[in-house]
Amino acid sequence: MTANISVVILAAGQGTRMRSDRPKVLHPLAGRPILAHVIDSAENLGADQICVVYGHGGNLVQAAFADKDVTWVEQKPQRGTGHAAQQALPAIKSGNIVLVLPGDVPLVNSATLERLLNKAGDDRLTVLTVELDDPSGYGRIIRNADGQIQAIVEEKDASPEQRAIREVNTGLLACPVNQLSAWLEKLQTNNVQGEYYLTDIVSLAVDDGLRVETVAAKSETEVMGINDKIQLAQAERAYQKRLANELMARGVGILDPARIDIRGSLICGKDVVLDINTVFEGVVELGDGVTIGPNSVIRNTRIASGTQVYENCVLDGATVGENCEIGPFARLRPEANLKKNVHVGNFVEIKKSTIGAGSKLNHLTYMGDAIIGTDVNVGAGTIACNYDGAYKHQTLIGDKVFIGSGVELVAPVEIGSGATIGAGSTISKSAPPGELSLERAKQVVIRGWKRPRKTTDKGN
Repeated sequence: MTANISVVILAAGQGTRMRSDRPKVLHPLAGRPILAHVIDSAENLGADQICVVYGHGGNLVQAAFADKDVTWVEQKPQRGTGHAAQQALPAIKSGNIVLVLPGDVPLVNSATLERLLNKAGDDRLTVLTVELDDPSGYGRIIRNADGQIQAIVEEKDASPEQRAIREVNTGLLACPVNQLSAWLEKLQTNNVQGEYYLTDIVSLAVDDGLRVETVAAKSETEVMGINDKIQLAQAERAYQKRLANELMARGVGILDPARIDIRGSLICGKDVVLDINTVFEGVVELGDGVTIGPNSVIRNTRIASGTQVYENCVLDGATVGENCEIGPFARLRPEANLKKNVHVGNFVEIKKSTIGAGSKLNHLTYMGDAIIGTDVNVGAGTIACNYDGAYKHQTLIGDKVFIGSGVELVAPVEIGSGATIGAGSTISKSAPPGELSLERAKQVVIRGWKRPRKTTDKGN
């Protein structure tokens, strides 16, 4: 591919079959908008220019990609794919090869796009096709007796014989911008839908004596379009299968590839094992030997080597050191920072806190806005009371502290190194290092007291 590439993405469709107020191209696929995957494909090709033709919900679409170097072109009114290309034409750089991508076909492999572009040239139009068992809804590829493509006929305009053809148009094509400009000027609306079809440029190219090349997609899946929620779900599973296969090819153990969801970037070391129903969102990094238990959600988190996350855990914005044990039923919220060999057990929640190496919080504990030293044991039911209704306050716990069960640490408060806090205490003042601190009301026994009972008098 020696020529510069201008990618034109057709993303103006309303997507009425989605039955949603959200523009079709903004519906999520693997946690990102459908259109994001198409833009990624253009960027991966090293495109000289990316032009997105928008229409329905244009403000929302542009806002979703405000950080992208994209030329936006509005199609209004929307009169077909040829009309959309006509709107984009003035923005396309002269002399470039134009690659047209539908905004709702997000799974095309980079290798396929490269094959398409490699066949395009100064005197050639190249079209990506695929053979389908059920070609319903697609434009059919019409060839002559020598097998040369002559035209693309949309299904609504096709004869019964043409509808029997299984080779269809995918909506992807490449050609020189100068040739495209000439063909777009000749488009007419003499078809069932009264629209300007971009596919009509094929017959115009043939009329001009140019050879029209075709490239066959490797699979039906990579060129599937998304027009409704059923197709969106099918594309989701196809994409997840692709990601799972890529991970397993790199040595990641996935116990059931059909029950994993990656909605972002997942980077794995050696001997990583992912159990069923695991969900990864944002940017997640897993070190060597990490195991993620079933039904866990990991979001924007880094987990170092040797750590085991047991079942039913949620890790969000956390940093986890080596050889930790987390869960089951644990939650690490943003800015939870666990050093090496930390144990976080069932129904423990940690937020914006650093837990020192070798420390244990094994049962029914909340720790927020805290800094905990090394080799600390936090008993069941311990709470860092960090919020006074207006401000958050910090709890400081030194090394080798032992905190009994059912303790409330009323921040701001500091527990000195080596201190012991008696079970059931409410600690609101600093506890000195190396000493036992406890706070308990005197136990009182009221003799002869009777529990209240419901009356049996039916008249009441």
